[in-house]
Amino acid sequence: MVQKTSEVYQFKISLNGSKPLIWRRIAVPSNYSFWDLHVAIQDSMGWIDYHLHMFEIKNPKTNRKVEIGIPDEEYETYGRRVLPDYKESISKYFNENNRNARYEYDFGDSWIHTVKLEKIFPAAIGEKYPKCIDGKIACPPEDCGGIYGYYNMLSILNDPRNEEHEEMKEWIGGEFNPEIFNPYSVLFDDPKVRLKRILE
Repeated sequence: MVQKTSEVYQFKISLNGSKPLIWRRIAVPSNYSFWDLHVAIQDSMGWIDYHLHMFEIKNPKTNRKVEIGIPDEEYETYGRRVLPDYKESISKYFNENNRNARYEYDFGDSWIHTVKLEKIFPAAIGEKYPKCIDGKIACPPEDCGGIYGYYNMLSILNDPRNEEHEEMKEWIGGEFNPEIFNPYSVLFDDPKVRLKRILE
């Protein structure tokens, strides 16, 4: 969903442990919540938002790290408080002196991303946000076993003599080219619609 904004936050999203680096550069409205940012990351990376997620970032006012995501009663029984991401504004936390956040998607596969605020700038007249500006390398498939499982998958796919080759090819749905990514093909979902489905 396109939002009107007077100011834009530009982020670089990097998938930790990937070589060559899997990354995206996105520009989002300054009035975004962390939920909105989560949806933009999912859409630009190519994830399908099947799993839980969490941001970890320092609160500039207290200098302490906080966890921001979808509150979960079971998770909080361990004494960890999760702030609702749909209530927390990115502008409250990100600034020129507080640029980095840790973003984890899928607590099983544990895809860890570094979210870096690169710059804040005025919205261009007639430009639509959010938008994907740039990026490299295809997103790993869901449920492939995290970063190590992903590279094991690529190794199997690249070796027709591997006894798991045909089975892996069938699982992936045919050919998979890890090099392909086109920022202009990214479509952004409406975060409010997706949030409604989550909270129902």
